[in-house]
Amino acid sequence: MKQSKKTAQPDNTALRTALWRALHVLADDRPYVIEDKIGYDLIKPEDNWQERPDMKYTRRLRASIVARARFVEDLAKEQIEKGVKQYVLLGAGLDSFAQRNTEIGPQVDIYEIDQPDTLAWKEEKLIQNGYKVPGNLHFVPVDFETSSWWNELLNKNFDISQKAFVSCTGVTLYLTKEAIMDTLEKMTLLVSGSVIAIAFYLPLDQLDEEDQPMQEIANKGAEASGTPFLSFLSINEVVKLAEDIGLKGLQIISTKDMTEMYFKDRKDNLLPASGEYFLVASI
Repeated sequence: MKQSKKTAQPDNTALRTALWRALHVLADDRPYVIEDKIGYDLIKPEDNWQERPDMKYTRRLRASIVARARFVEDLAKEQIEKGVKQYVLLGAGLDSFAQRNTEIGPQVDIYEIDQPDTLAWKEEKLIQNGYKVPGNLHFVPVDFETSSWWNELLNKNFDISQKAFVSCTGVTLYLTKEAIMDTLEKMTLLVSGSVIAIAFYLPLDQLDEEDQPMQEIANKGAEASGTPFLSFLSINEVVKLAEDIGLKGLQIISTKDMTEMYFKDRKDNLLPASGEYFLVASI
């Protein structure tokens, strides 16, 4: 008897992150940090999804997620306005830049890199929900444990002679320090003038006290699910890594910076959790 083909299923982290972005629009006050419900449209969650513990009790994490989404999107738009024609999302998940930015999207080739099942599911759901998958949107499926994201990117006709902007969010937690170094070294192969923005996560003892219990719960949950968090790095460690590899124009964007940029003078007291920060650098 012929077995039926296994249906692709997206990564749980990708689903949760997309629902946090949607919940921001549904539950938080205006002005929205970013307005993105496309992932929600694709997922079509159960009726009581907002009451799930990972939604109901994670307000500060939700704020962090929408802050980082807005931050990398602002950088991407800035680079595209400067003439960059290639945007690479390492750990794309259910990102919807291509669907929401239809005016500037056609100006740039967008390469979404993530696990094969996540990207296959996403492409199928986009088509089912009436979203076009334009020719300049390239899905780059990668098994991070067995293959090179850089080689797979080149196989999708990425032009190494042209400048690019590369964002990397929600990835370094799951990589060893050696793998993080390899990822940064691969980024140095980009043409001079390219810009990268990569998220890192502070060790538990460097978080604000109110965020430590939630992070401990998240650590245990990741371990139990078989995808443990592997790397928490201090800012000094990341800066040294970047300097040793030869990255230029280093900037660290902290939670405090994010708060100043996107949460100043809000009436609903929405604030991001401490712990995540960005390294922005040029090649």
